[in-house]
Amino acid sequence: MAQTVTSQEEPVQIDERLQHLAFIMDGNGRWAKAQGKPREYGHPAGAQTFRRITRYCGTIGIHYLTFYAFSTENWKRPKAEIDAIMRLFRKYLMDAFDEARKNNMVIHIMGDRSVFPSSLHKLMDDVEADSAGNNGTVVNMAMNYGSRAEIVHAVNRLIAQGKQQITEEDITANLYTAHCPPPDMIVRTGCEKRLSNFLLWQGAYSELYFTDVLWPDMTQNDVDAAIREFYSRKRRFGGL
Repeated sequence: MAQTVTSQEEPVQIDERLQHLAFIMDGNGRWAKAQGKPREYGHPAGAQTFRRITRYCGTIGIHYLTFYAFSTENWKRPKAEIDAIMRLFRKYLMDAFDEARKNNMVIHIMGDRSVFPSSLHKLMDDVEADSAGNNGTVVNMAMNYGSRAEIVHAVNRLIAQGKQQITEEDITANLYTAHCPPPDMIVRTGCEKRLSNFLLWQGAYSELYFTDVLWPDMTQNDVDAAIREFYSRKRRFGGL
């Protein structure tokens, strides 16, 4: 549906209709293969794009950002690729202290942390605590995240609280994203047209935008194209 935007248009204008933008960052491995490199070569390029897009979205006024970085199913990938992603994740956390302070960001890591070593646990906790006092863009990074597992986790929390009747509001309040509104638009790069177990509950009424652009090639213009498409649609939420 959407293609890479090559012309420079007027900057997009953000209003209250677009609070939360989510990205499925797909295409790092295919980008690397197109360069004649191993799949893991694409992830550092994707990490640079992540930083660039995060900063840009903050400057134009997006209040909440969620990035699908590593899913519960991604453990099936080759060990070399997983190791490369985990090294990048650790580096991101180490750099995130300065990044969050400089750009006034609030960092949240969402997903099942039980698989990560204690050193990563501490880094995640410290980054979140250090950035909690900022009041700019909230950046959610989904690591070892799966939406079905998230919903099960929320329900089990409610059972542990003694709940016998569970409402939609109860589940929403116990998801990893309880601190932010549902995504207004979910953008997936890299040609595929599916959600891949990402924000299934939260995305019930999200606008979906698919682009052939591989994540490392994603530009500010491509983000603008997605935002313009968002504003061209009429959101009915089941009404008329």
